[in-house]
Amino acid sequence: MTYLIGLLSVVFLVLAIMIVSKSIALSKGIQGADDSDARVDGANNGNAFGFLVFLVLGSIAAAWSFLHSQPDFLPIAASEHGLKTDQMFWISMGIVTAAFFLTNTLLFVFAFLYRYKKNNVATFYPVNHKLEIIWTIIPAIVMAVLVFTGWRIWRDITKQAPENAVVIEVTGHQFGWYVRYAGNDDNKLGNQNYKLIDDTNQIGIDFTDESSFDDFTANELHLPKGVPVLLKIKAQDVLHSVYLPYQRVKMDAVPGMPTKFWFVANKSTDEMRAELGKSDFNYKLNCTEICGRGHFGMAITVFVDEPEDYKAWVAQQKPFLTQNPDYLAKVPEKLKGKAQKYVPAEAPAAESDSTQAAAGAAPATASLRR
Repeated sequence: MTYLIGLLSVVFLVLAIMIVSKSIALSKGIQGADDSDARVDGANNGNAFGFLVFLVLGSIAAAWSFLHSQPDFLPIAASEHGLKTDQMFWISMGIVTAAFFLTNTLLFVFAFLYRYKKNNVATFYPVNHKLEIIWTIIPAIVMAVLVFTGWRIWRDITKQAPENAVVIEVTGHQFGWYVRYAGNDDNKLGNQNYKLIDDTNQIGIDFTDESSFDDFTANELHLPKGVPVLLKIKAQDVLHSVYLPYQRVKMDAVPGMPTKFWFVANKSTDEMRAELGKSDFNYKLNCTEICGRGHFGMAITVFVDEPEDYKAWVAQQKPFLTQNPDYLAKVPEKLKGKAQKYVPAEAPAAESDSTQAAAGAAPATASLRR
């Protein structure tokens, strides 16, 4: 790319020198030189052919740049809406590119054909209403179709997620992601409260909500293929941005303002590995909002599983409450019966706050009696 830029710079410099030299010659001709007509014709011919050279070289450079940049284009789309947005993008690019080359070809060819010639007489052509209507209505119709089509795709992406969508919460923090799943029983995420955050409960799961009892967390993101997935996106500190390039998912994570994005992944990790010929390939979830010094490492592995494999993986996961039975003490007394099923039998039974208070007061009472 650097070589191409250097070459174009040299070409433009040569053209600029030619134009300046022709301008000097033209000024001398105007001042009364005998060969002024020849000099004027020479200058105009030089400029006219320069336009054609620029058109050809510019078109070649544009085509080369496009082909050379293809490895850096977005990767293969691996979601249903991604296929639609990619199709819309390339249709728009095709229309815009065709209009670009058409208008610029006319611009440079007309400059060549209608350059100054001594015996040419210009035609006075002030207005043509029919022509103006044509070049106004056609672009307006094309633009309206593109806008309407794009709006329909965006409407489908941003509408409410289907009722059978798998609900997953992704919370950004400096510098990583917390992933919480809705569990095996109710497919509902429990409430969350930042005031409940501690060294273990790092996302502030609220155990006064019984929907939290079966929630579990993981260090990786698992998605079922062909099933709607609703990502509930949050941030704990600064702006982050959830980005799944293959699934064409991008949504900001904003502190204090939950966002969401639902989609359907249509290619499993194994299928993508086979298509790319890379046995070690994995999808990634990255942060695309510069959020601090550790931003570059803010990524987690994403697995797109077949539906039955996803169910098997979820079934193997233990709820947060099962792995941390001490949090049973945070459960209201009236819900402890429901929460108890998630606590291992060998774990000590959690005591209510009133029982703990009474137990704490008993030794003090005994010491006073003594």
